[in-house]
Amino acid sequence: MQRIKHDTQHAAPPLEPAHGEPQHVDCGVLVLNHNFEPLNICALQRGWVLMYLGKADVVRFSDRTIHSIDEEYLVPSVLRLREHVKRPVPRLKISRKSIMARDDYMCQYCGSKSSLTIDHVFPRHRGGETTWENVVCCCLRCNNKKGSRTPQEAGMRLPRQPSRPRYVPYISFPRFVSAMRRPEWREFLAGYGKGLEL
Repeated sequence: MQRIKHDTQHAAPPLEPAHGEPQHVDCGVLVLNHNFEPLNICALQRGWVLMYLGKADVVRFSDRTIHSIDEEYLVPSVLRLREHVKRPVPRLKISRKSIMARDDYMCQYCGSKSSLTIDHVFPRHRGGETTWENVVCCCLRCNNKKGSRTPQEAGMRLPRQPSRPRYVPYISFPRFVSAMRRPEWREFLAGYGKGLEL
């Protein structure tokens, strides 16, 4: 078996990821600011470039390896930038994808995970606003049952009141929720996703 290269600062990274490797959260690299604040989830190739240019150091490797012609390399999982990057805190926008992610892609009335849409708890045509506190993930069956009524009027119950996630949104919220499910990333993200039930 070929030797695993640990000295990533001086090793030229492979030019391409493994053939057919998807570029999503499960195979991405978590990038932390110099103060360990999560900044981004980038593709593996971008992570190699940050290391090769001396802009980031490896905080944690994954259990995967990648091959060049004559070497076997450990794949980085978490990188930390060597210099602090100042970024304005973006506003956490409400969207269909974000509502679905917050509610764990599950109908908040019956628990179903199929045929999902979103529902305004207090109906929109009666003045209900599109806010974190008034929109939930809902299956089509429950949506049709509730109709233009409130849950109380329809005899339906929400197990918990919807609320705005307590989250610093440098990473898009749906991606953040997926990233929180990776055990090796959770300790770096948990403080920024308090209240998420994952």
